[in-house]
Amino acid sequence: MKAPRITRAMVLAAGLGTRLRPLTDDRPKALVALAGRPLIDRILDRLAAAGIESVVVNLHYKADALRDHLGGRSVPAISFSDETTSLLDTGGGVAQALGHFGDEPILVVNCDVLWLDGVHETLSCLAAAWDDTRSYALLLLQPTVKAIGYHGLGDFFLSAEGGVRRRREGEVAPFVFTGIQILHPRLFGAGDTGAFSLNRLYDQAEKSGRLRGLRHEGAWLHIGRPDDLRLAETALRDL
Repeated sequence: MKAPRITRAMVLAAGLGTRLRPLTDDRPKALVALAGRPLIDRILDRLAAAGIESVVVNLHYKADALRDHLGGRSVPAISFSDETTSLLDTGGGVAQALGHFGDEPILVVNCDVLWLDGVHETLSCLAAAWDDTRSYALLLLQPTVKAIGYHGLGDFFLSAEGGVRRRREGEVAPFVFTGIQILHPRLFGAGDTGAFSLNRLYDQAEKSGRLRGLRHEGAWLHIGRPDDLRLAETALRDL
């Protein structure tokens, strides 16, 4: 079955950005500048270039600043999911926004990641790997040994066929989740409301064989701390 064309996305931008302080004392994490350009603008540019036509951005900390910043943007078209009264975590944030997407797969991207393409364009490769008959979630995974600035134990194992298994206690996993993924609304159930992590749904999808992964061939960085931001700026110059 041919993968559907993916035209809708969500950027998770409601986090508090506490580890990026003092840079986030006066602005949301999504508006922190990387090499002179806000993180969210870099992501939205990449989404537009990949053919994404509309994007939902969730809001919480300093929501008005982010809403004002994006208010004049037309490509891609921006709408907002307001979490100012209650922060919903990753799973709850996507669940609240599902009404924007109908029954189409959604490209979901964290606002605090930087990725550089390998030989092929990353988001196009992810969309091409999506299989409606097999997937509830498709995660872009980075080899831990190539994750710039990452020093953890990894998140997942990835089979040659694209199956994904979460790292268990005592294991070291060869892949870390990039914060870039395609989700289908059928991943969510009627009881998936309020604040909860997407990890809960990944575990359910793994048990049913519906959690899939794709290896990222380019560079990737998570921007959680000021030191990570400086590392990302170096990577943009050198890679």
